[in-house]
Formats: sequence, structure tokens, C-alpha cells
Amino acid sequence: MLSEVASLLKITIVGGSIPERCGDKLYNTCCVFDTDGKLKAKHRKIHLFDIDIPGKISFQESKTFTAGENPTVVDTEVGRIGIGICYDIRFQELAMLYAARGAHLICYPGAFNMTTGPLHWDLLQRARAVDNQLYVATCSPARDAGAVYVAWGHSTLVGPFGEILVTTEHEEAIIISEVDYSQIELRRTSLPLEKQHRGDLYQLVDVQRLNS
Repeated sequence: MLSEVASLLKITIVGGSIPERCGDKLYNTCCVFDTDGKLKAKHRKIHLFDIDIPGKISFQESKTFTAGENPTVVDTEVGRIGIGICYDIRFQELAMLYAARGAHLICYPGAFNMTTGPLHWDLLQRARAVDNQLYVATCSPARDAGAVYVAWGHSTLVGPFGEILVTTEHEEAIIISEVDYSQIELRRTSLPLEKQHRGDLYQLVDVQRLNS
């Protein structure tokens, strides 16, 4: 369905996430389709959501899914996009790796819950954006109070200075916003974090490239 829509409307689609069966394993997978409807990339969620907050929530994603092994950066007609799924947003190294590989935008389809959503959803998006001076977009399911897992909602687009450009509440909605990639260079020139990294003291190791 997403392939057909992408082809019909000549748009790039980052398609949320679905269970993907591969042999005897299940992955939580996000598919990216180009303007011809072709599958450009597939991101299998790298960090699985295994938590236990007494009296609040217990969730063991690893009981069902297998963790993905590869970061995903895809070149599209709307720029170079890094992909993460939900819990992936909590791991700053993944976003740093995407920035190092030239991503303009990181998309995180996700469904934070009613405990972590109010505290961390906006915070993490803004942190990933401002730390790496790029755009971050999130898309969440609308809230269904009768569901077993109740999503926080609040799909959002954040700019490279950590500013919230547009967001929703928890109900079903469509939001449209313009992304100006020239703002990335402007922010990086004004606040040259990349040049000021102390590579003599600390550095990010891209293991995938190191081993290739």
C-alpha cells in the first residue's frame, strides 16, 4: 500500500514500522519508499524496548523481536535520511553516527507511552537535533485510551537548533511543514561543534565502516 501511494503521489515515504518475518525471526522494521514506489531502505530496530518500572509499566520487546544489526542511512529525493524506531532515539551514538554519515534528517517513528511520553518525548527529539545540528522528525500513533498499550502521541518536527517547528496533540492529525536544509549549514557555521570536538580525548567509532 505504501509503495503504491509513494508511486501515485510521487513522494518519499518513511513508513512507520511493522513486524517483519525473516526465517524464524521477527524484526520491528521501518520501510522507506522512493517516488517510484521502490523500496529504498529497510531499518530493523536496533535497540529493543525492555523495561520494568515498578507500578508503572513492564514491557519486554525482546520476547517477540530480534534486534537489528545495521544503522540505516538512505539517500532520497528529499535529502539523506537516517532512520530509527522509537527506543532507538534514546541512544545518542546512533544519531551521532547518522550525522557523521551526512544525514540531514533523522526520522523516528515511535510510540512512547503515557509514563515516558510527557517526560522524554520532546526532550529526546530536541536533544538529538541540537546535539547533531540536523532535523529530527517523529511520527506517533494517535492515542487510544482503550488499547493495551496507550501511546502518548505528539508527532513532531524539530529544527537543527532544537526548536520545535510543528507538533500535534494526541489525536489523529496531519501536519505539514517545510524543511530548509540551508539552516543546517547556518547553525553549524554559527556554532561549529563539529570542528570543536576534542578528537584527542574522545571520538565516535563507526564499527560498520571500520570493519568494511
